[in-house]
Amino acid sequence: MSEPLPTPDGTPDDDAPDLLLTGLLFYDLVFTGLGQPPVPGEEIWTQGMGSGPGGIANLAVAAARFGLRTSLATVFGDDFYGRYCRGVLAGQEGIDLSLSRTAPAGWHTPVTVSLALGEDRALVTNGHEPPYSQDELILDPPPSSSSRGYPLAARSALVHIGSEPQQWLAKAAASGTKIFADVGWDPSRQWSSDVLDQLSLCHAFLPNEGEAMAYTRTDTPTAALHALSDLVPVAVVTRGRDGAIAVDQSTGEFAEAGALDIDVLDATGAGDVFGASFVAASLAGWPLAERLRFAALAAGLSVRRHGGALAAPGWGGVAEWWRGVAADPGAEALRREFGFLADRIPTDPGPPPPRAPVTPP
Repeated sequence: MSEPLPTPDGTPDDDAPDLLLTGLLFYDLVFTGLGQPPVPGEEIWTQGMGSGPGGIANLAVAAARFGLRTSLATVFGDDFYGRYCRGVLAGQEGIDLSLSRTAPAGWHTPVTVSLALGEDRALVTNGHEPPYSQDELILDPPPSSSSRGYPLAARSALVHIGSEPQQWLAKAAASGTKIFADVGWDPSRQWSSDVLDQLSLCHAFLPNEGEAMAYTRTDTPTAALHALSDLVPVAVVTRGRDGAIAVDQSTGEFAEAGALDIDVLDATGAGDVFGASFVAASLAGWPLAERLRFAALAAGLSVRRHGGALAAPGWGGVAEWWRGVAADPGAEALRREFGFLADRIPTDPGPPPPRAPVTPP
């Protein structure tokens, strides 16, 4: 087991998490191998199906599988989906749920059906606003919680910023928690600058290229990256099949990484795996180029599996892939690109992690 990480005041704390997360949890049901999109009045049989926790769980599982002590503040419904997700996250993945709550009767865990179509997917979701806000979950934890004020002790937080700032985020940043942020698509297409104003609280910002260009009013990913680098120490722009580019103003580094050339089974949650992997490598103090390549690799490995959360490769999955590359005479280019893994993979990475099962009865 790793040594206790220091809290923001420099003292070790056995209970402080490496990563704090909060957001909406979903139960995901993923269908793969569709020959064509569904058409009203027809029935399509798919070649594969998987299920598991989704939404904010994608980030939590991806981080935990890379050895980060992860604390998740979310809301579970008092239903089959909520109990199943809680069991997977706490029992199987070892994620701390002491800041999470079970909703009163009548509120159910949101459910998403994902139809994987080529390298993209279509989503159908049923759910409602949770009965507890992020601020209530983190700043007013239940009396039984052992959190001891996680925002004041967490080494980092990975957050989804939106038009409405969260109070807990400012408190966490003020206490020394390193904030990594992403952002979602704005259906109003207003791309309010109020969102970017929140970057003053952040250490790193990881939007995709469409979001980055829209919020910065630029017309290329590179121009968007440069604009964002004036607002946040570490700016990353993800580009799907074109990989990612990044700037770290604190070190003067620029880096770019290509995406893994791999057949896509299900792209659900790949961006979340990228973000969690980038955080893990950042907390380990790796150079920017290694952080970016590692995150792109983890995201690429995740799309070979069903679902979001349980497709995360973890150290076991990365080690399995690297052993294959090391033994493949035709993989010289990959060995050069990812040679740093030889010194990064733990001595005992463990086996490849559990994957998404067919939905339990």
